[in-house]
Amino acid sequence: MKTVLIGLGQAGGKVTTELVQFDARMRFDAVTGALAINSAKADLQPLPLDTVLVGQDRVNGHGVGGDNELGAEVMQADAREVMSALDGSITAEAEAIVLVAGLGGGTGSGGTPVLAKELKRIYDVPVYVLGVLPAEGEGAMYQVNAGRSLKTAAREADSVLLVDNDAWRASGESMEEGYDAINKAIAKRVGLLLASGEAVEGVGESVVDSSEIINTLRSGGISALGYASAEAAPDAEDNINTVMSTARRALLTGTSLPDATTADSALVVVAADGERIPRKGVERTRRWIEEETGSLQVRGGDFPLGSERIATLVLLGGVERSDRVQRFMQRAKEAQKAEETKEERPDPVSAFDNDEIDSLL
Repeated sequence: MKTVLIGLGQAGGKVTTELVQFDARMRFDAVTGALAINSAKADLQPLPLDTVLVGQDRVNGHGVGGDNELGAEVMQADAREVMSALDGSITAEAEAIVLVAGLGGGTGSGGTPVLAKELKRIYDVPVYVLGVLPAEGEGAMYQVNAGRSLKTAAREADSVLLVDNDAWRASGESMEEGYDAINKAIAKRVGLLLASGEAVEGVGESVVDSSEIINTLRSGGISALGYASAEAAPDAEDNINTVMSTARRALLTGTSLPDATTADSALVVVAADGERIPRKGVERTRRWIEEETGSLQVRGGDFPLGSERIATLVLLGGVERSDRVQRFMQRAKEAQKAEETKEERPDPVSAFDNDEIDSLL
């Protein structure tokens, strides 16, 4: 799927950089353009991407200090400059625009819904958000910011692909090591998904194309992505169980949003050397995912690659009813109440109120 990436905030810029580098390293050519946006000049300087500094008249390049209301305001004020910077990147070739952001900070969490709305007003392609939830121990402000941003982003974007910071962080890692590992994991998984049907080696029996990704995410709301891989045997028939086992691990233990197994729709993608991909295995996996997710809209296909490993991706659409999302929203509400009690100030969430998404979440 030919995609333009827009990284917002510090985390968004780093994850976007990893995605661009993964796509180039694998020679997929799925990423057709990339831009990083921030209110902090120092965070943009090391990025090997085109950049836009927003909010100079308000914060003078020093960032919004985790204030996502201010992040929304500076994005709104500088929207014209951002759209001008994107003019050369979003061509007729683009099939989707993906906004990448950490939902706990200021510029990313505040600016992402604002920019998603503006992009949808101008461009006739899906606008998705790749949003990273803060880890449980990152502090109340980050939980509150992410709760606000998630509600509004789910309204403005065509789908919000959530990544839980706690999902892929290994025990014993420092915070910085954990973030680096998570960014690389996101790039590998999302990069493979975006490349599905683009750069193929050999001919698959039922190759995934971009329309199947778009249709899987058509229900909107929140989505999740699972991944697992294993060594593949040379003969496709010997890989039926391998495809099944990697799909189980991808859905049950390898998803970007733990415990998200009930979904409105799903897509299973099996990537490997074309001659090693068993159609029976893909079809059995598709039926198993139907049973596991309770969805009648489960698509499946091949992604032929020059690899001796089998990698299985499971994309889930409409997972907002999952326990993980419910727990996170409850934690964000509790953090908000604690902040209000502590500081005795008016409720800043009112700026992000949305009755429609409240009923959904």
